Amino acid sequence: MDAFYASVEQRDAPELRGKPVIVAGSEQGRGVVAAASYEARRFGVRSAMPTRTALRLCPEVIRIRPRHEHYAQVSQKIRSIFLSYTPLVEPLALDECYLDLTEYCQRKGERLAVVARAIKAELARAVSLSSSAGGAPCKFVAKVASDLRKPNGLVIVPPEQVEDFLEPLPVERLWGVGPVTAARFHQLGLTCIGQVAACQPEWLRARFGRAGYEFWMLAHGRDERPVEPDRDARSISAERTFALDQNAPEPVLQELAAQSAEVAERLARLGAQARTVVLKLRYDDFATVTRSHTPGRPVREAEEIFSLASRLLESRTEFPDRAVRLVGVGVSGLTDPNAPVQLELFSRED
Repeated sequence: MDAFYASVEQRDAPELRGKPVIVAGSEQGRGVVAAASYEARRFGVRSAMPTRTALRLCPEVIRIRPRHEHYAQVSQKIRSIFLSYTPLVEPLALDECYLDLTEYCQRKGERLAVVARAIKAELARAVSLSSSAGGAPCKFVAKVASDLRKPNGLVIVPPEQVEDFLEPLPVERLWGVGPVTAARFHQLGLTCIGQVAACQPEWLRARFGRAGYEFWMLAHGRDERPVEPDRDARSISAERTFALDQNAPEPVLQELAAQSAEVAERLARLGAQARTVVLKLRYDDFATVTRSHTPGRPVREAEEIFSLASRLLESRTEFPDRAVRLVGVGVSGLTDPNAPVQLELFSRED
């Protein structure tokens, strides 16, 4: 969805339409911009930016405090539309999903572009919001395509055009290429994806380690991960790979807040609560760590999940001394909220 939180606020309050709007916490402390309307973006305001910076760039910007529960309700309506087309829906966040429409297109005899336009039109009618979509044979290329023509964009990349599509794009579009890695690519004379694709994978591996082979695969549009539908299970999680490696607290905390809201919304749909909160980080060298905490009583609210996850981030990881490329929040030990709870004298961390 395009500028999801800000667009919901403009939809609900017509007087905000056409004006620069941010959904953000306080300008004091660690307040960050969760979403910025396209009117605000003209002033250089972006999501994950400190609120105080956004107010400095655009003094007339209108700041709205986040309404995560409301956004989760809108997201549920959007998700139900996706599920009417295919059960293969993999949520990445409240406003973003992967869909596998292969079977639907084959059964209906429709081209992907036609189906994608129909879904976009149905979203506009049902929730009065614009969306951008990308269609491709794999997740990576679809994600890149969906980002190219925002807002209200649609980019379809047929299988035979994948490498031509990727070739002129900057290396920064490759997953896992942050500022440091991009600088290394540039020093090697590699500035676009096509140049990376033309390298020998062994040459890239020698310079970037295991990530070098992954860069080579992505540069050729090879991403074999299937769309994994959102299944009810013993645990719930949300995670995101950043387009650029992050070592500043604000964007990572903002993403943790959004993921906590996503996890809480899914807990609410299940009518469940969770005993343990789990934080997942993948550093810029692809090393992955998980940290968990089991408080004295189960959690179910976004604020509780975010509080515990952010404490784990600050006290039990090497961030921000090491940049991260992926962050995720999860909960486990799902229980019925009406079940009796044995209170613990001490909380534990594992």
